[in-house]
Amino acid sequence: MNTDQRDASNPLKGLGEARKAKGPPPVHLWNPPFCGDIDMRIAQDGTWFYMNSPIGRKPLVQLFSSVLRLDADGKYYLVTPVEKVGIRVDDAPFTAVRMQVEGAGREQVIRFETNVDDAVTVDAAHPLRFAAEAGTGGLKPYVVVRAGLEALVSRALFYDLAAAGVVEEGWFGVWSSGRFYPMQKAAEIGLAS
Repeated sequence: MNTDQRDASNPLKGLGEARKAKGPPPVHLWNPPFCGDIDMRIAQDGTWFYMNSPIGRKPLVQLFSSVLRLDADGKYYLVTPVEKVGIRVDDAPFTAVRMQVEGAGREQVIRFETNVDDAVTVDAAHPLRFAAEAGTGGLKPYVVVRAGLEALVSRALFYDLAAAGVVEEGWFGVWSSGRFYPMQKAAEIGLAS
């Protein structure tokens, strides 16, 4: 955007688009010293909290999410070139809130958008996985967003995801980008192969 196209009433307009075009910072390349844990938490529904207060400004949440990293120790950190601080994550750091399905069968492609506006196509680099939900016996679907960071697929979208499912070699699951992602054995849910 050149200066002639700027909106004087909204000088920050376009920053979000610039952030998306540029992509997230290279946090995987940074190795700053650990500065301790801070009182920040991401709830299961994707809400970010600081000192038990929800962070209501989406651009701020997007900024924090862009410097989020999951390390080999299984902990989540906010990382800058000069410091690394630990935060708590109740389940997954992101929530898939929108889904698009194109095509059918082996040609099907599934795309998700997260609560922080990351767009993800389910493929080899961004696989789906299904985990048992404690206490219910149900399934919880997750999709990799980037660098091991996952989004929990919302319950409403899980129903849509199941509606796109098929039985393949004794498993019920979904196809996306030429790969099959099994959810459950078809016989366990009363479906024939």
